[in-house]
Amino acid sequence: MNEQEVITMPRIGDQAPDFKAMTTTGPKQFSEYIKDSWTVLFSHPADFTPVCTTEMSGFALEQKFFDEHDAKLIGLSIDSIHSHIAWVNNVKKNTGVLFEFPIIADIDMKVSKLYGMLQPGESETAAVRAVFFIDPTGKIRLIMYYPLNVGRNMDEIKRVLIALQTADKYKVAMPLDWRPGQKVIVPPPKTVAEMIEREASDYEMVDFYLAKKDI
Repeated sequence: MNEQEVITMPRIGDQAPDFKAMTTTGPKQFSEYIKDSWTVLFSHPADFTPVCTTEMSGFALEQKFFDEHDAKLIGLSIDSIHSHIAWVNNVKKNTGVLFEFPIIADIDMKVSKLYGMLQPGESETAAVRAVFFIDPTGKIRLIMYYPLNVGRNMDEIKRVLIALQTADKYKVAMPLDWRPGQKVIVPPPKTVAEMIEREASDYEMVDFYLAKKDI
């Protein structure tokens, strides 16, 4: 009987698995790189591919947004550091866009397997388009997975980062399609007294368990 390799799939609420790897900005111990900051870790199938080029350029063009929201970027693909550097240089020459964030060289697939980015039903040699949102404590807070042939939505990536940070800051939840500036949902009451207090508040009351407020 052949032994099958176990592919791990980190879950929301897990501590982000640690690793050490070479990147386009030098060697990185992941736990040190992400320490005390929000982090967006994202994988792409391969260097010198069209969809990946649009996505990585999209992250690079939004570098200021992520800096302003205390979020570090770090990319990954199953390519060598030499391929990464050549690709970064190629994109800069052709478009003027520089990938300033580190890109992990994962030629041995170690990190891809650690984070469940390598999914054999899709490809055995290319990482899917995964996005991990990691909070300042190192906990995974949100995960997105896209197939090889569908690019990510940068507006949604930015929206959920703001939503996660806002939810933490104000101890609230976000309704469907929430955008910054819109009302948020306050936690439901846990006692009758809290229910009565809520009914006398200035919240937008859909019902006693669903109330919204401005922040």
